[in-house]
Amino acid sequence: MQLGTRWAFGAALPAALPTPAEVPVREVEAVRQLAVAATELAGWRWTLTYLEGRPHLELEDGTLLVLNPDGSAASVTEPGTPDPDDDW
Repeated sequence: MQLGTRWAFGAALPAALPTPAEVPVREVEAVRQLAVAATELAGWRWTLTYLEGRPHLELEDGTLLVLNPDGSAASVTEPGTPDPDDDW
């Protein structure tokens, strides 16, 4: 069983983070640093969880990164974007 982990925005990436997710995480952080006050970002955290064996990374603002099924680079879903898998 794999559990997740949490780490602070902009902090060193945890060893549990899959390598293909490193670049997208840093890209999201770079964009947020331009758009959000540093004082607000100081309280943000990433959460890494595994759903159906796939890593899902969520930032406090609702940004979601999910690795592709083949383990390649993550897809990024911005906050407020409807989930295409949501049948509601």
